[in-house]
Amino acid sequence: MPEGNNTRVVLAERPVNRAPVEGDFRIERVPLADPADGEVLIRNGFLSLDPYMRGRMSAAKSYAEPVQVGGVMPGEAVGQVVASRHPAWRPGDMVLGNTGWQEFGVLPGERITRIDPNLAPASYYLGVLGMPGMTAYCALLYLGEPQPEQTVLVSAASGAVGQVVGQIAKIRGCRVVGIAGSDDKLAYVRDQLGFDAALNYKDRDGGTKEFETLSREVADCCPDGVNVYFDNVGGVVHDAALANIALHGRVIVCGTIAVYNELEKRDIGIRWMRQLLVKRARMEGFLVFDHAHRTEEFRHTMAGWLSEGRVTYKEDVAEGIESAPRAFIGMLAGANRGKQLVRISQD
Repeated sequence: MPEGNNTRVVLAERPVNRAPVEGDFRIERVPLADPADGEVLIRNGFLSLDPYMRGRMSAAKSYAEPVQVGGVMPGEAVGQVVASRHPAWRPGDMVLGNTGWQEFGVLPGERITRIDPNLAPASYYLGVLGMPGMTAYCALLYLGEPQPEQTVLVSAASGAVGQVVGQIAKIRGCRVVGIAGSDDKLAYVRDQLGFDAALNYKDRDGGTKEFETLSREVADCCPDGVNVYFDNVGGVVHDAALANIALHGRVIVCGTIAVYNELEKRDIGIRWMRQLLVKRARMEGFLVFDHAHRTEEFRHTMAGWLSEGRVTYKEDVAEGIESAPRAFIGMLAGANRGKQLVRISQD
């Protein structure tokens, strides 16, 4: 078995009703673990950083158990098997698994997935061919049910999920409007991804615009109303979109990053409930785990779109496992320009 040390990132302190800081994490170096019977040891190449991880830092009740203080931060990674005590896996196999924020991870053989780096770059299995891409695909098509010429509004439009949502909507013949937080992100979704329009939710001082301003700007970009709103952020952006929802519109609640730093506060209920009544609209939450049976369909379809050039994808890569806390904090603040990854191993 390989010998040496493993560098990992653990939760040192819970950020309660505040944004995470680097002091909430701790870098540890520990002896490399040996796999037990039925397990494999994986050397990670790329780590995925995703907004849902902020929720795991909180002890507030959610759909998944929180990270324990002192526990390794959770997250998917792609890497290579370096030792195996499972009959299905051999050293050299390229795999995807939830090993967490660390250089090496040990997982049961049944909890990893083989990837084909000849089909697409290995990092794509953490993005456009992975959980973010599948989220965009299943949530938009099966919850949003977009129809040709309808208007699809996407928040966090240049992010890991949003950039794929907009391109799938264009493939389906929709008019697509993106919301993002900087002029370069707006230019990216318009000029490179083909969105029809885009608006900035931030004001000149970098703060979030007031509801009245955002609602008016959404109305200007969506004069016939919003048929499908793909919500990655919640908060006042959600309110502005819902104020402009079209008759029989659909709201997909995929993320609430705008309120992740307030998870310990009392839930004040669903906003704009009367608007759903008046417009006979539907609002539904989405978790990708509920659509695991669609994985093969998604991967086949998305791989085809990628090879045909109908979908493109942008990544933002930080270097080294020690950079993960800073990159994660920056992602939550909107500093990333695409899917946020950490390159752990150069080879």
